[in-house]
Amino acid sequence: MKSFLVDRYAKGGALRLGETPEPELRENDVMVEIHAAGVNPLDNKLRDGEFKLILPYRLPLVLGNDVAGVVVRVGAKVRQFKPGDAVYARPAQDRIGTFAEYIAIDEADIAMKPTNLTMEEAASVPLVALTAWQALVERANLQKGQKVLIHAGSGGVGTMAIQLAKHLGAFVATTTSTANIDLANGLGADVVVDYKHDDFEKVLQGYDVVLNSLGKDTLEKSLHVLKPGGKLISISGPPDPDFARQNGSGWLLRQVMRVLSFGIRRKSKQISYSFLFMTANGGQLGKMTSLIEAGAIRPVIDRVFPFEKTNEALDHVETGRAKGKVVVTVK
Repeated sequence: MKSFLVDRYAKGGALRLGETPEPELRENDVMVEIHAAGVNPLDNKLRDGEFKLILPYRLPLVLGNDVAGVVVRVGAKVRQFKPGDAVYARPAQDRIGTFAEYIAIDEADIAMKPTNLTMEEAASVPLVALTAWQALVERANLQKGQKVLIHAGSGGVGTMAIQLAKHLGAFVATTTSTANIDLANGLGADVVVDYKHDDFEKVLQGYDVVLNSLGKDTLEKSLHVLKPGGKLISISGPPDPDFARQNGSGWLLRQVMRVLSFGIRRKSKQISYSFLFMTANGGQLGKMTSLIEAGAIRPVIDRVFPFEKTNEALDHVETGRAKGKVVVTVK
């Protein structure tokens, strides 16, 4: 099958289009013919080698973390899905590879595709929807009436998290550029801070939760927005000791993560800081499916690229200017 591969880690390096065998179908697996694949900043970071310490992949690696497609075969123990089902998923982190024609995924990580979405729209959803769910529902336990700041409101995670937070009944603030204020307002944000003209930490205060997807400066400024007992959740790092334990990291790597996160943990004395690395979960994705089919949440897509231009899609994501998600059409 045709696949886009990482042969060696290199910042900004191009993926190689090559032929690879169809993946092995295990007894709990579903084989999916890929129709579309979402493109995420995570793909660029994996290609660049930023996660090679905590995610030791064997190269060459088929890249890609979002998929929508049709089931063509199922393993002997699969009960929830059958050939012909339209599905979508974020594969488990050790079994990624959606920039290809087929992928085998554990049935526990898959959900039925929302009936009101195209394949391209569905492929844009899983990773960012699960990130938003795990950050706001699982980690923050966000409640009606609480105040949440979601950084980068026009990005893939931001567009999804704003809508989920509003559905949960929260008061939502977000940061974005002047050009994307209308988009953020349209998604339901109560306060939109234009970072080109205002410092969010001077405008906002008394927040219960901050979801950060930006760099160190934004992370540290976010502490000033939170009230005592507030929760600072970051999907862009630094990894903390709890993540190291959950990830099964060895003693040395746990100490490295302890050192990396020491600064922000020391500064967040009355604040709970945690690093979130989203995990595959078909059950949670199914809950997001219900919200999408009910019209409470909609995907935001910036551009769709043909499969052969996957490298161009990655380059576009790397600019940081995409509104919502970038998608590759495979079939």
